[in-house]
Amino acid sequence: MMAGTGRKLTAIARSPLGATAVTLIVVVALTAILAPIIWGPQAEQVDPTAITQGPSAAHLLGTDTLGRDVLARVLVATRLSVVLAVLAVIIGVVAGTLLGTAPSVLPRWAGRPIVGFVNIAVAFPGLLLALFFAVIFGVGATGAVLAIGFAMAPQFARLTQTLSAGIAGRDFISAAQVAGVSRFRILIRHILPNIGEPLIVNATVAAGSALLAFAGLSFLGLGVQVPEYDWGRLLGEGLNRIYLNPAAAIGPAIAVVIAGLAFNLLGETAAAALGGRSARKRFRLPAIALAAPRVDAAPAPIVDDVVLRVDDLRVSFPSPSGWVTPVRGVSFTVSRGEAIGVVGESGSGKSLTALAAARLIEHPGHTDAARLEFCGAPLLTTPERTLRPLLGTSLAMVFQDPMTSFNPTRRIGSQLAEAASEHQDITRKQAMDRAIERLQSVRVPAASRRAHQYPHEFSGGMRQRAMIAMGLMNHPRLIIADEPTTALDVTVQRQVLQLLAGVRRDTDAAILLISHDIAVVAQTCDRVLVMYAGRIVEDLPAATLHTAARHPYTRALLEVVPELDADRREPLKVIPGRPPAPGAFPAGCAFAARCPLATDLCRETDPELVADAEGHRVACWHPVSGEAPVPVAIATVADETAAEEEETVLR
Repeated sequence: MMAGTGRKLTAIARSPLGATAVTLIVVVALTAILAPIIWGPQAEQVDPTAITQGPSAAHLLGTDTLGRDVLARVLVATRLSVVLAVLAVIIGVVAGTLLGTAPSVLPRWAGRPIVGFVNIAVAFPGLLLALFFAVIFGVGATGAVLAIGFAMAPQFARLTQTLSAGIAGRDFISAAQVAGVSRFRILIRHILPNIGEPLIVNATVAAGSALLAFAGLSFLGLGVQVPEYDWGRLLGEGLNRIYLNPAAAIGPAIAVVIAGLAFNLLGETAAAALGGRSARKRFRLPAIALAAPRVDAAPAPIVDDVVLRVDDLRVSFPSPSGWVTPVRGVSFTVSRGEAIGVVGESGSGKSLTALAAARLIEHPGHTDAARLEFCGAPLLTTPERTLRPLLGTSLAMVFQDPMTSFNPTRRIGSQLAEAASEHQDITRKQAMDRAIERLQSVRVPAASRRAHQYPHEFSGGMRQRAMIAMGLMNHPRLIIADEPTTALDVTVQRQVLQLLAGVRRDTDAAILLISHDIAVVAQTCDRVLVMYAGRIVEDLPAATLHTAARHPYTRALLEVVPELDADRREPLKVIPGRPPAPGAFPAGCAFAARCPLATDLCRETDPELVADAEGHRVACWHPVSGEAPVPVAIATVADETAAEEEETVLR
């Protein structure tokens, strides 16, 4: 990777853009460093006999009103002009980053006014803000630095907010939240490293704008004051006598253009170089002893065998037409060591139910329930500070896409170790030892070496194993696996499922497995929850799924599973129709439009989830007996395609 990035940087440096940027920035830097030493005395030497002279062999740009060499003064002014511009950019980046990231750290009531202030400030032109702040901070170099710095802050705040919002939705942020990492630590360790590169690129480009702004303020007399001078002040002095010596004004103007062009081209070159992830220097790390003593945190107490209790859970989101409730009245319990599978079509509310149990439904989403408890603690009323250690040590979450589940800027081992060091009084070495031990427990080969690699160096299956290892860093009572095998091939899927089963057997942890594949759930779980349109329509033991399923939707899901001995000349079976949209649930049973057993009662009244003597729950007015044939009409893929084409034509 180092060699590849090195070749890329070399190629960019050899390109016309890169070569020009490097040349100009080196010239500006050397001038800023050496000019005061070489031409400093000449720039300050007063010569009454050479006042206001034009260009000559002795003075290439002429002299000023005191007989001082204009070219020497332009060269010497490079240091002050560049330093002040860089200081202003640093102030703007720091202030903008603080404003942009404050809403993600502060409470909502304190963060919303900051967002509003940034939105208003961005609407004003930067130069207008600079003039406004210059009046507040006063005339002089210090006031000009502060004025330009704070005038640039709103644009960096908006950029930081935009970039942070894109990162905050990634799975590795949710994984850190589940691990109980504080919001400030998430900001420092997970968000800022992932937005640092575009901030640096924009800061480099902004340095050129800062040079122009400084020249403008000094030209107006609000910037650098006598006896100091920068390019803007020299430009103002030259324009006062432009008819006598135009070269005195052209010199500092050319200097501003060249320096501004150098910074802008440097920003373009940096953007090209950082188009891919920057190379990271690798060090050969010593082998870590695997026999380190285990430092385990005390497991969270559980009042009874129930790990997760959900009663009448509802998850809602605002929309232009009002609140939409995609999860409506879900109730179930998960006991110690139990494996429960949740199946259903996309949009049935499976993942939202799991996210609500993990307290990952963010504003403006709203979670409500008659009872939502984890390890005996009410999730909706307990303060976040109190819940964070409980969720971080007793709840593990395995997300659907292992590539987005890890922070790409940090090594796998450090991300695993963070889950333990955040809640336990252990050293970094002990946390890393445990990370390697957990990687070994999920059968990651060469764990001590793999722990010091980045996520992109892992295959999809290895990343999913590492994600499970992260959940095992403490003592999980519940592992929520949200489609953990979707992005994996069949062989790796089986390995991951076997690994989850082994973890459950060894740790007595409960598992909530979310999947589209009802066959996988039937083979790996004790109980199956079938969800449709935001509700549980059937809850039954997995062992009797194929023989005792009573809801027509469950029977239809079983019927459309392809079999190995099926005739390949026949088209695959599918359930006709589509699930209703979350904002358009019908008054009665949501499955009535797709069910051939539906009656007027089904279309008018939604059935309750009723349990029989054996605990088998089903929500259906006309449940099917276990011995009866499947009464659900099954359409073929060809039928579904034709229906979709017809619907498209009608639209």
